[in-house]
Amino acid sequence: MQDFILETRGVCKSFHGQMVLDHISLMIPQGCVYGLLGPNGAGKSTLLKMFSGMLRPDEGEILFEGEQWSRQCLVKTGVLIEQPSLYENLTARENLEVRRLLLGEPRGRIDEVLDIVDLKDTKKKRAGQFSMGMKQRLGIAAALLNHPRLLILDEPTNGLDPFGIQELRELIRGFAAQGITVIVSSHILSEVEQIANYIGIISEGVLGYQGGMKQGEDLEQLFTEVVKKNRRKAIC
Repeated sequence: MQDFILETRGVCKSFHGQMVLDHISLMIPQGCVYGLLGPNGAGKSTLLKMFSGMLRPDEGEILFEGEQWSRQCLVKTGVLIEQPSLYENLTARENLEVRRLLLGEPRGRIDEVLDIVDLKDTKKKRAGQFSMGMKQRLGIAAALLNHPRLLILDEPTNGLDPFGIQELRELIRGFAAQGITVIVSSHILSEVEQIANYIGIISEGVLGYQGGMKQGEDLEQLFTEVVKKNRRKAIC
């Protein structure tokens, strides 16, 4: 029997009477890279904010390692949603020191995560002078401070140049190899195709497909079919 680090069962969410998530049931295996795909506005960020404790479902339930989700699960979760929250007048190390003190982690953990994301040599350079790729990597370093079992990355390649995307792709693959489950949301199919071994496709707030990535599978065709099908349902 496969172990799932995170499950949702019939999760629904609406804002101002508009249904954003409609009975979403995800099953995310331990130690995988799970690509959460969907057009802009499909509901991906809303779902990830629920996993991060920023929103609550109106209906349904979320399970973490088989137990009902609670805020205590955040101790085992690292999160980077939208832009990394950084103090631009501080260095990489100083940014991480602020978060380390809140988490109660040992000081040596800063060097460990800076090494993971290849930012140890930034010295006194302030975060406001970093490239977009460096800022993303610093945001991931902050998300790794608490030794998470689950890492949530929402559209992490937004604004990155090709070199930054390649670096991030290699990082994500490395996390899964270490046993960290990574959820990556994106609307860019080619990026997810290169790193994910499981995918879920959301469109119009509905989960239209979920399963393992198969060799030779035409992800673009599958994505298009799901989006068209859900759009027809929404119109009806």
